[in-house]
Amino acid sequence: MTDANSASRRADTALAGVAAIARAYAGADAGAAFQAIDDYARLSLAHALCTVNRFDAQSMRVVRLYSSNPQAYPPGGSKDKSGTAWGRHVLLEQQVFVGEGEDAIREFFNDHDAIRDLGLQSVINVPVVYGGACLGTVNFLMPRPALSDADVHAARLAGLLALPAFQALRLEP
Repeated sequence: MTDANSASRRADTALAGVAAIARAYAGADAGAAFQAIDDYARLSLAHALCTVNRFDAQSMRVVRLYSSNPQAYPPGGSKDKSGTAWGRHVLLEQQVFVGEGEDAIREFFNDHDAIRDLGLQSVINVPVVYGGACLGTVNFLMPRPALSDADVHAARLAGLLALPAFQALRLEP
């Protein structure tokens, strides 16, 4: 296969991913949007796990809305992030968190054993922010220990793509 053919296939796959996200939003289906965003981001990140969490600022808790591996990380699961460095950095300061290697995973995540058991060695957590408020996070975990700037940019784009779904969920009773 030539480089031109390979590039053309990648572009076609990316366009199909964008179309899937658009269909999910047209159908007002936040869950389908999260799935389509996960699939689209996988083209760039080659991640092994994607989760999406809603942030409850009153309780400093995140609640899982979506998981690409619901057996290991089922939707509905929640974590208390009050008083944690991660919670301060991602949820309050609204900064992307990049954790590379098992030491970083162990330092910042209570479920580090489960993450290790899945063979995951790095993470990018993207806060989804609107109007100065963190609505939640989009999280990507990879089986490789090191990440590139391109990985972080791709994850940030995925977080932006998730914003309409978070906005729609805010409007639900």
